[in-house]
Formats: sequence, C-alpha cells, structure tokens
Amino acid sequence: MRILVTNDDGIFAQGLWILVKELTNIAQVVVVAPDREQSAVGTAVTLCRPLRAQKVMPMLPEVETYSVEGTPADSVILALGELVGNKIDLVISGINHGVNLGDDVFISGTVGAALQGYLRGLPALAISIDAMDNLHMDNAARVGAFIANEIDSGALPDNIFLNINLPSLSLAEIRGVRITRLASDSHANSVEERHDSRRRYYWLVRDRIKKNSNKETDIWAIEQGHISITPLHTNLSSKPSSPIRDSLCADLLHELGKC
Repeated sequence: MRILVTNDDGIFAQGLWILVKELTNIAQVVVVAPDREQSAVGTAVTLCRPLRAQKVMPMLPEVETYSVEGTPADSVILALGELVGNKIDLVISGINHGVNLGDDVFISGTVGAALQGYLRGLPALAISIDAMDNLHMDNAARVGAFIANEIDSGALPDNIFLNINLPSLSLAEIRGVRITRLASDSHANSVEERHDSRRRYYWLVRDRIKKNSNKETDIWAIEQGHISITPLHTNLSSKPSSPIRDSLCADLLHELGKC
C-alpha cells in the first residue's frame, strides 16, 4: 500500500510527521503538503498564479517529501497529477491541530485536501484532534493506521471518505468510538473592530464550539470523550460515502487496547 499524506498546518507540522511515522510501519508513505500554515482555506485551489513545488529533506528518512506553495487541495491535486502520479492507494490529511466538526468541514483545509483524493476515486481520511499541542497525537496516528489497514484488507470499502476526530485524552480516558453524522452547527464566529497606528481593521474571532445534545452527531461524541468517525460525501451534509460495518468501533477499541 502507498499512502499520500498531506495537511493544512504546513509541511513541518508535528502532527503530520507523527502520523507519517506510524504509517511507515504498514505502508510506503509520500508527503506532499503546503509550505506554510493554511488553516480554514477549505477546498480553495490556485487558478490565477503558478503553482511551485520542491522536494525537501524529510523529517523521517526515506520518505519522499514535497513542499507546495499553495493550498492543501492544491497539494493533493499536484501530487496525484504530477508528483507521484497514479501510484497512490489512499489519501490521508492530518493530523490537524484542532477538531473539524459540524459545519466547520466546509472551511476546513484538512477536509478539503482529503476531498480532492476522494473526488479522484481514492479512499480518503481527514484526521483531527481536539488539541493545539502534540499531546495524545499518537492516538490519532494509531487510529489512522488502523483505518488504513482496514481499507487495504478490504474490511472497509475503497470508495470511502471519513472525517475522524479525537478528543485530547489519554487512551484510558477515551470512552469509546462512535459512527456519527455532522452536527448542523459548530463554532460561533464574531467580528472585532481593531485599530493600528493608521486605520481601523476587523478581526474574525472563533468562539468556543457550540454544545450539541444529539447523540448521533460528531460534536456530541467529542464532548462526551468519544472518537468520532463521520462518513462524508461530496454532498457533505447528507449522503454518506459508504456504510460502515457495525463492528468497526469495537475492532478499533481492541486495536487501541481498550478491550
């Protein structure tokens, strides 16, 4: 199996390389990611200026690595179209610092990158964790590797697009795994007026994520300390990509040593 890994936090983000390290135990990994942080750019692609990419020294030996002067979606399009061709079996975007839940998937660069793989007929995963540091990132990496193995073995369908979010908890504290749907809301956004030495400007502020009481949603699952796995489709708010077998949650918990 050959896996393309990307993200929206930039080529040198620790979450990306924690994921890559875990994946190298089960597959050949190629990294193609933005040269800088690109959060909240959604599915944006570059159409009006040249796209530049360069091969860079990887943070792990023998991992083919490219840096792209563009968005996360650009990185996947360029990777599959030119840099690594049609030799990819799975696209994984992450590990993102901060969750991508509910309506936030529409602006998420992490999800937007995975979407480009799915649109090209590949199984795709977007992986995020409710943390802004590297604490418990290894849990997210293990989940990514487990799902990758499930796809490779045929236990999960290969036309799948999953948005995976983890709470920032130790394995002992994680309460379970839930197959969820997108909540219909997420963060509350507000605008602040500010001033510099010359003129007035505005700053968009993301408030805390809205609580959700619906037990089927991704936001509820994370609030309650569960891992959330949400099947997505190009019509993100309704039709899922493919059904998930009932035993997946139990199998993942067993893999993580929770059973």
